Amino acid sequence: MVFQGGGCVYIMTNKYNSVLYTGVSSELISRVWDHKNKTYPKSFTARYNCYKLVYYCFYTHIEEAIAIEKVIKGSSREYKKQLVNAMNPEWKDLYDGLLEE
Repeated sequence: MVFQGGGCVYIMTNKYNSVLYTGVSSELISRVWDHKNKTYPKSFTARYNCYKLVYYCFYTHIEEAIAIEKVIKGSSREYKKQLVNAMNPEWKDLYDGLLEE
């Protein structure tokens, strides 16, 4: 799944859904794979075991995705939980579903 000029905002969490990480990528599948496999062992997601993709939203332009990511990062934990609950109320790992598309 590669976007031509577009991008995706996503939220990762750990086993207990106690840590939330918000990111942006133009290549969601490979970026989430990096998180899951701790490609960057000193990164936030590696240190806090954030391996579950629980939210994502695609945007036509990467600039829009970056702007939305900043808004989400600056928002409360409750707001982030509402985003996840609206899309994924069971907080399942959505990564495998991306591979099937």
